[in-house]
Amino acid sequence: MPVIAPWPIVRVPSELGTEAAMAVGTSVDHLTETYSAHYRSLLGLAALLLDDTASCEDVVQEAFIRVHSARSRVRDPEKTLAYLRQTVVNLSRSALRRRILGLKLLSKPMPDMASAEEGAYEILERDQLKSAMRSLQRRQREVLVLRYFADMTEAQVAETLGISLGSVKAYGSRGLAALRIAMEATV
Repeated sequence: MPVIAPWPIVRVPSELGTEAAMAVGTSVDHLTETYSAHYRSLLGLAALLLDDTASCEDVVQEAFIRVHSARSRVRDPEKTLAYLRQTVVNLSRSALRRRILGLKLLSKPMPDMASAEEGAYEILERDQLKSAMRSLQRRQREVLVLRYFADMTEAQVAETLGISLGSVKAYGSRGLAALRIAMEATV
C-alpha cells in the first residue's frame, strides 16, 4: 500500500537542483516549520476575530491548506507568515459573513443567557470589551485587534489588511476613540 504524504509532493527536475526547487516558492519544510512556530499565534488572531474555538481552529487549518496549495506563488519564504495572517483574517471575515446570513435566516433568535457562576467582575469587563469591540466598524476592529491584541506594528497591520499605513493610523485612532466612548457608556 503506498504511503500518503501529508502535503502534495511537487517534483522538480533533478538537473535544476535544490536552488531551483527553492525558487519555485515556499518549501513544504518551511511551511511545516512555520506551522510549528506560529500555529498558536494564528489561532489567537482568529480567536480575536471569531468567538468559538472550533471555528478558529478550522480557519487556521484552512489557511495553512490554502497557503500550501499556493506556496509556489509565495516566492519569498519570509512572507509566508504575512500571507498566512492575511488568509486567517479573510477566512474569519467569511466565517462571520456566513454566521450573519445564518442568523438572518433563523426564524427566532436564540437567547444569550449566562449562568449565575459567570457573574465575576473580570468576565463582566471582558464581555463589555467584546461588546464594545463588536460595535466598531469592521476595519476599525480589525486594525485594533491586529495592532494591540496580536501585537503587530502598524506596517505589519497595513500589509496584512492590504491598506496603507495612513489608513491603519486613521482606523486605529478612530477605533480607539469609539471604543473609549463605548466603554465609558457601559460604566
